[in-house]
Amino acid sequence: MAKNQPKRTITMNNEIVVVNKEHSGQRLDLFLLGFFENDAGVSRSHIKNMIEKGLATVNGKVVKAGFTLKEGMQVEVEIKKPEQISTEAEDIDFEIVYQDKDLAVINKPQGLVVHPCSSTKSGTLVNGLLFKIKDLSGINGELRPGIVHRLDKDTSGLLVIAKNDKAHISLAEQIKNKSAKRNYLALLDGNLKEDSGRVETFIKRDLRDRKKMSVQDSGRIAVTDYKVLKRFEKTCLVEFSLQTGRTHQIRVHAKHLNHPVVGDRLYGKEIASLQGQLLHAYKLTLTHPSTGEVMTFEAPLPEYFESYLKKQKEI
Repeated sequence: MAKNQPKRTITMNNEIVVVNKEHSGQRLDLFLLGFFENDAGVSRSHIKNMIEKGLATVNGKVVKAGFTLKEGMQVEVEIKKPEQISTEAEDIDFEIVYQDKDLAVINKPQGLVVHPCSSTKSGTLVNGLLFKIKDLSGINGELRPGIVHRLDKDTSGLLVIAKNDKAHISLAEQIKNKSAKRNYLALLDGNLKEDSGRVETFIKRDLRDRKKMSVQDSGRIAVTDYKVLKRFEKTCLVEFSLQTGRTHQIRVHAKHLNHPVVGDRLYGKEIASLQGQLLHAYKLTLTHPSTGEVMTFEAPLPEYFESYLKKQKEI
């Protein structure tokens, strides 16, 4: 045991740590991160999840992540190692818009998760890719083969898939340096004041709700351009162009403008007739990794989006 490390004991599936003088005054979450982060099967996100679920106690009591520890306190953590996720081929319904030896362009339907995770272990786009496409790049490992970028579960539209590592490196660099262009269509609640503009903010994990991202005074820079295409009595159809690629970026920026995406359960309000937000990645422009050809792909609005749009009354 390293010098000044607190005393640790293991009882069945629990780990008990006695806080020493050096770590007195530290937050519970930071304390646990420092002493369990490198243990097998216990990642940073896993520790945070355990705290949120009340699987960490101090002197036998459930406390919050920010609880201040004092010398002599006993911290007990129930170690639940993450479930193993295996990727198997499944016959998943989605459209392959284009395919060659280097890449494939997919039109992802609303409701389809891109890759397996702790909450969705099967039935993902990756499972479907393994069923429909023979070769996929391996850069992102067995859980994310071919995946260069992602779309939220309830966002529909175009994704490019890499079929070999060389193509993956090229496509990932294009996404990173913004030479690949991604355009979205969204129906927003209410009407934006300006016909076009740019939103530039910092975005990071919301302090009160871990499922959300939010605009804050610090974090990762997020830049979104927008243009109003049609105005209706209670909504407006807007084209968004990403200049950065942050988690939930368009949805967070739409909320920041006080006009959330229609049907967005997380950042706006749920609508009974919709399964999720009316946000569609309709256009993707990229440079082919082998030929150097600039290619543009478009996907029409899904039927449910078109149907809801037709019900809107133009101004």
